[in-house]
Amino acid sequence: MNISYMLNSTIELIIGFFALLIITKVLGKTQINQITPFEFISSLVLGELVGNAVYDKDINTFYILYTVFLWALLLYIIEMLTEKFKITRSFFEGKPSILIRNGQIDFNELKKEKIDINELQSLLRSKDTFSIREIQYAILESNGSISILKKSKYNNPTNEDLKLQEKPVYLPITFILDGEILWDNIKACGFDEKWLKKQLHENKINKIKEVIYAEWKKDEGLHIIQKNDNSE
Repeated sequence: MNISYMLNSTIELIIGFFALLIITKVLGKTQINQITPFEFISSLVLGELVGNAVYDKDINTFYILYTVFLWALLLYIIEMLTEKFKITRSFFEGKPSILIRNGQIDFNELKKEKIDINELQSLLRSKDTFSIREIQYAILESNGSISILKKSKYNNPTNEDLKLQEKPVYLPITFILDGEILWDNIKACGFDEKWLKKQLHENKINKIKEVIYAEWKKDEGLHIIQKNDNSE
């Protein structure tokens, strides 16, 4: 294989990789986490443009950068338009659709969104709801996910409903991950090596490599998951 071609491909791949990475950072995480149909198509087109540019011998580095940033500019303009002009949002981003309203299925909306009852039930199960009778409202979001509001008698009671005293909520902190100690996290919680060794000794653990995962939670202490035959 031609060494010059390999070198050019390597340079173009690296440039394309970092160009896409920069664009992802600039456009925001919603491009990944809450992708709309328009954003999905945009991602496919952008990937195709970069792919063709990288593997085509006649395309140089400037073309890759030009293609990537021109497409990014178009996406940025669309984002600005949807922020400033509400009328453009439904066109580019789509709009939510109410599939169940006041406990009744809206079959016109189902037909419009090309969803049958089986698909609706599957979407509801993804929200841990196994019966349509439990639903007061179900809304199909523009990114394809579903949001539900249950009828009051099917809602889980809150602490306020049960008149229970509110308890503080603590964030679990990872101390050991895949046999590696995360000292920054341990020190940030006010512990040291001596404390960790004591905790491991109390749990009859001799080597750090025996621990797949360990997390600390202020109200529950240290939780350790050891390696076993099934996890190897």
